[in-house]
Amino acid sequence: MLTATGSEIPWAGPPFPKSEYDYRQQKVLEAVARAELDAIVVTAIGHLRYLTGYHGFGGYFAPFPLILAPGYAPVLVVREYDAEAVRAEGCVDEVVCYRHPGDVAKTCAEVLRQHRLQDQRVGFELGCWNLAPADVRAVQGLCPGMKVADGSHLVASVAAVKSPLELDVMRQAMAITDLAVRLFRNSVREGVTETETYAAIVGEASKAGGEIWRSVTLVFGDRTKMPHGVPTPHALRNNEPAMIEIGGVKHGYAAGLVRSAVLGRHREAETLYALSVEALESAIGAIKPGVSAKTVDAAARKVIEQSGRRGAFRHRTGYQSGIHWTERGNLSLEPAAEEILQAGMTFHLPIILFGENGHLFGCSEHVVVTDSGVEVLSRTDHNLFHAVGST
Repeated sequence: MLTATGSEIPWAGPPFPKSEYDYRQQKVLEAVARAELDAIVVTAIGHLRYLTGYHGFGGYFAPFPLILAPGYAPVLVVREYDAEAVRAEGCVDEVVCYRHPGDVAKTCAEVLRQHRLQDQRVGFELGCWNLAPADVRAVQGLCPGMKVADGSHLVASVAAVKSPLELDVMRQAMAITDLAVRLFRNSVREGVTETETYAAIVGEASKAGGEIWRSVTLVFGDRTKMPHGVPTPHALRNNEPAMIEIGGVKHGYAAGLVRSAVLGRHREAETLYALSVEALESAIGAIKPGVSAKTVDAAARKVIEQSGRRGAFRHRTGYQSGIHWTERGNLSLEPAAEEILQAGMTFHLPIILFGENGHLFGCSEHVVVTDSGVEVLSRTDHNLFHAVGST
């Protein structure tokens, strides 16, 4: 739903009630206190959207810092040009403007001084996107007594656990994803191109009132050797593989899914897929509250290592999902990850393997950690889809 913000602009407003954002901001402030910091400056676009409702796209210009400090109302520092959109789409009452990229540090420093933070420990999202070293140096140059700390994981740690409202939105996004996967499977025939398949998916999703995340992997034939390959006019031929990684979107929450198909037969792709399913199911079976992220990763990795194809797996088992698909610095299911899983966390688990001839092939699931274990969000089976080729 779109909530009222005081703006009369049609179809504007954050998707959740203000109380939801107030709760999220308070949880972040609690994380700030646990980290022994006095405030946090949030700049990652996905984190800004999570905490304010504003989609953040104006932030391509320069950072739009959100300053959260105990005892003070949240302050969002934005470009003057985008101020009305920020007020209409978001829930932050105190919006402070700058006009030119070089002004952002000065404006941010002024707010920090007003909050008496110029000589305190302040967290910055040093390991996230949308913050440059020059931005941090400029602010610190204006507040030389301030102690800059890395707060990259603080918002992510709160956003990892979804509220019931968020889980409902994630399920709606997955319904769009399932539609996209059905259309992908229905398109598998000789001569169809990647761009034709993608256009059909976007068109039907739009008719159904859905939205597709802007980054899509859709590759046919030898183009399955291309990691994160985008759709091109390349056509599918008999006895070739096809793979898609796509996500439906609702209110900025993306529910990604990987599915694969073969037109005719393709031995390498078929064996890779069977192994990816076995590893995926092992990882899902390990998920429950109280286990570590590395335990889930190890469950998938053990299956692949025992197959003798250790070099086939070249990435992590999965990652925290939510707004903007994922953010750098979010919880990751990888060998060194010590974080403990909690009920309400959502993860995308793409198990995509490399074959001897260079093809990438695999599948994924999107899951919610529940009190008793795990819930798989997709209603589309993860069997390899076979289409009959020409003889």
